[in-house]
Amino acid sequence: MRLLVANANMTQAITDVCVAAAREVAMPGTEVFGATGTFGAQVIGSRSENALAQQAMLELAATHAPHCAAMVIAVSMDTGLGALRELLPIPVIGMTEAAALTACTVGANFAVVTFGTRHRSTYRELIDGYGLGARCVCVEAIDAGPNAALADPQAAVRALAGLSERAIAEHGAESIVMAGAVAAGWQRDLQALLPVPVLEGIRCATVMAESLVRLGLPKPTLGSYSAPGARVVHGVGPALARMFDPSTTG
Repeated sequence: MRLLVANANMTQAITDVCVAAAREVAMPGTEVFGATGTFGAQVIGSRSENALAQQAMLELAATHAPHCAAMVIAVSMDTGLGALRELLPIPVIGMTEAAALTACTVGANFAVVTFGTRHRSTYRELIDGYGLGARCVCVEAIDAGPNAALADPQAAVRALAGLSERAIAEHGAESIVMAGAVAAGWQRDLQALLPVPVLEGIRCATVMAESLVRLGLPKPTLGSYSAPGARVVHGVGPALARMFDPSTTG
């Protein structure tokens, strides 16, 4: 099967580490293909940048998903997840959703650790939106944002470990969700420092996507994830326009 790992920001290095993480856990015979956004934020670090990234993610899906069996969203805000599940006939997995769901299978609860203190509310809203708020004991973030974390990964891992230890000691966290696509390559380093499982989203999403492909579940024809039917859209790329309405030319 061919698996699309789509990063809607414009930093190729993030795509590369996410593709490498996916390949580590992918089954033999799974071809992991990465795609990087061509407009919008260099690194998504705010609600407004994430809003731009939603269209970038749809454009990536329109261009590359028709050739793939499943898609993994390589942005920890799970950018465009609902829209992509609505539009695409293949499984679409958000990395943070996958990590949080997997965390529920290895412990009674979990904590989320991430980058940039402004994101604590964003991730809390995301986890609550998945109906997992009662299982999430806390959301903690280091002061450094994604760019600073990329510049000094070892310092970022130590800081994440400190937050995780506090979540374990003070909140009883039984697993840790490491949120942030920039950290896809750091799972082993963080796990080595902690006594509870560390869930990294790209790995969890890759395994989940492969499982859904193997199950062969149909695209719903009823409900909010059923296809919306032919819709006319303007000012987008031709591939995206065709995803809304296959009869569109150009």
